[in-house]
Amino acid sequence: MTPKEIAELIVKTLDRKMAHDIKLLRTTDVTVLADYFVLCTATSTTQIKTLADETEAVMEAHGEPKLHREGYRSGGWVLLDFGCVVVHLFMDETRAFYNLERLWADAEEIDISALLCPGE
Repeated sequence: MTPKEIAELIVKTLDRKMAHDIKLLRTTDVTVLADYFVLCTATSTTQIKTLADETEAVMEAHGEPKLHREGYRSGGWVLLDFGCVVVHLFMDETRAFYNLERLWADAEEIDISALLCPGE
């Protein structure tokens, strides 16, 4: 899969599991860390774990296992590293505190409206 296909599949997976305020940032031109960042907000620590587990399972099923996971036990922010795509799963207050959208303001935000379930 291409980095874009991986990022889009992750966005669809998070949307199906009711993640909020999903953002897809193309970071190729601003960092060597990854080609894409996916950010979203969850309503509870339980939902963060569900989002992380489901994303890992879907990516594994598509031959893209995670390289690294951070924060799974702490609950307020989980990072999943798939190499070319890094996923940030946040509680609302943690997302506001770190404000990665501002930190990575030079990254291109990709329109994901066609990837989301109707009504989102």
